[in-house]
Amino acid sequence: MAHHHDDHTDIDWAVMAPLLEAQAELFTPLYERVMAWLAEEVSAPGLVVDTGSGPGVVSCLFAEAFPGARVVAVDGSEPLLERARARVARLGLADRFATIAGELPHALGHLDYPADLLWASNSLHHLGDQRAALAAFAERLAPGGTLALLEGGLPARFLPRDIGIGRPGLQARIDAVETEWFAQMRESLPGAVTETEDWPALLTAAGLKHSGTRSFLLDLPAPVTDRARAYVAGSLTRLRDALTDGLDAEDRATLDRLLDPEDEASVHRRRDVFVLKAHTVYTAVRAS
Repeated sequence: MAHHHDDHTDIDWAVMAPLLEAQAELFTPLYERVMAWLAEEVSAPGLVVDTGSGPGVVSCLFAEAFPGARVVAVDGSEPLLERARARVARLGLADRFATIAGELPHALGHLDYPADLLWASNSLHHLGDQRAALAAFAERLAPGGTLALLEGGLPARFLPRDIGIGRPGLQARIDAVETEWFAQMRESLPGAVTETEDWPALLTAAGLKHSGTRSFLLDLPAPVTDRARAYVAGSLTRLRDALTDGLDAEDRATLDRLLDPEDEASVHRRRDVFVLKAHTVYTAVRAS
């Protein structure tokens, strides 16, 4: 993933590693449905490339979903790739797995072969010029190869609109602040280019044939497991720490209560916590 070093929009991937790992593990059922869908288009890929792979949870799922494939995880964070290699070793997949450390999209130049399936999950929006990056991704595809792009979807929901403390609608207000944070993050990237986020059109502009769009839902109703509860607490902690400036005093106080394990109203204790999140995946094929 691309890195940048600007004020409050800076992201320390090594610090975020446990949350990224826990989130990907929790979302495994969703990713497995994505892969079953991709398998209808890409029947037996020889090489799967996970761009912006993070700690490698999804890379390993690809290795399991496509047992004949070699998987290469590409990321700008060496600490995250170390986690990926450790996971691969634990799962006994090391003989079909490799990593490339480097900034996207240039790091893809280190691939030995073109990719039959190139997966880009929430990595493109960390690159300043998304149109140019998609063109670079497309160049690394084998003839007939597929680019699968996960961007957008719907914001996660963890709590009812009225949670009995603070003003109702807390998560909607957090969404608004996070949207502004995201815009600032995009603007701060090196070579940032404003782009209409019409992903099928951008994939077509990269010389690919848009072949499908589908959204996938993770629906974990209340009461949730301890693992899902920990993910909610971790996500809200990250949001509180990143977005404090944009929230008013009442919402900040509500978040503090939600994150206080001693408080009966906290996400650590309340029974109405759930996880509801939609991811959208766009596919496009390089002409054979």
